[in-house]
Amino acid sequence: MHLVNRRTLCGWAAVGVGLSSVCGHAADRPGKNLLLRSSWQMENIGDIAHTPGMLALLEKHRPNDRVTLWPGGLSADVENLLIGRFPKLVVARTKADQEAALRACDFFLHGSGPGLVGRREAELARAAGKPYGFGGITLSDDELANHRDLLAGARFIFTRDTDSLRALQRAGIGGPATGFGPDATFALDLHDDSAADVLLAEKNLEQGEFLCAVPRLRWTPYWEIRPGKVQPNAERIATNEAFAEQDHAKMREAIVAWVTERKRKVLLVPEMTYQVPLLKPLLFDPLPATIKPSVALMDRYWLTAEAASVYAKAAAVVSFEMHSAIIAVANGIPAVHLRQPTDTRKGQMWRDIGLDQWLFEIDGATGRQIADRLVAIGSDLPAARETAARARALAHERMAAMVAEIG
Repeated sequence: MHLVNRRTLCGWAAVGVGLSSVCGHAADRPGKNLLLRSSWQMENIGDIAHTPGMLALLEKHRPNDRVTLWPGGLSADVENLLIGRFPKLVVARTKADQEAALRACDFFLHGSGPGLVGRREAELARAAGKPYGFGGITLSDDELANHRDLLAGARFIFTRDTDSLRALQRAGIGGPATGFGPDATFALDLHDDSAADVLLAEKNLEQGEFLCAVPRLRWTPYWEIRPGKVQPNAERIATNEAFAEQDHAKMREAIVAWVTERKRKVLLVPEMTYQVPLLKPLLFDPLPATIKPSVALMDRYWLTAEAASVYAKAAAVVSFEMHSAIIAVANGIPAVHLRQPTDTRKGQMWRDIGLDQWLFEIDGATGRQIADRLVAIGSDLPAARETAARARALAHERMAAMVAEIG
């Protein structure tokens, strides 16, 4: 195992400089057939975002490559978003298409995600003798213990957080190049400005003047999202019930401070489908009556492009969910992430890109501390946006190093 460092990028020095501008002209390189395994689920704007983020990254640094997507789940609406932005993208929908794409590919790329979500397909690539790599994933100890051969055979493994990277190093899996490669959502450039403008007008919000707030239960209730396919988990249900009010009371304190001290409005939004009916009881209803006129809430789910445009028009985002925070920073907008102890290692990503001051471990933080940080952001938005821009540039630097390893 060896660590990919800045020398991998042909000695580039400036954070955020494009790889192609330093390591020769990307347009002069012969293209490859890449098979991207991504698109894990549609009920989460963050999981949707992985794919267009990686596609944008490949488009920028590997413009001659031909990319085929092997999706896990892809709704018609999301596929239209992808094809609209990437008209040359080929989608392998059927088993026959997927088998043909695997035979034809020069490289199999497992896209960013919460772990080895595409492990079965990566095993097929390995069995077919195809070079393969993992780009921007979180790894659990169980995955490291149970899939050593698959990981050892990869050309590279880039973890989206350094906690996973350290665990990978401790596991002693030799062979692949390894490094920190953030979630590809940092490269997302999908937008739907017209939908965002309609929403802002409907909610009487002014661009650059509102805070977006995103809730989350400690365990995603997949038994509700996919009834019949996922069985209810009594322990996780009990944990959600025990901490939902405790966690969101802290977010509400920050919302109240934003309204009273910054004299600005708030929009309550979901990252996942299950959160839409929770916005009102968890965040809106318990607010003081004097605050409620300044707080609007969504009554529907939305897709990644609309969400990205709304976040881009916000002053800031505060989120229990990681990917809303990432989408905000991808658009240069400051974002405070409230991390719950039941979440995976991915929260470390905020420290890895220099946003320690915008990360709160929820059990160790008070609502007042979160409120003070948000008020400080709102008090000097230009400085906060510079901080977000530096974090975004660092993420792009590391993502460029990741796709450079495709060869």
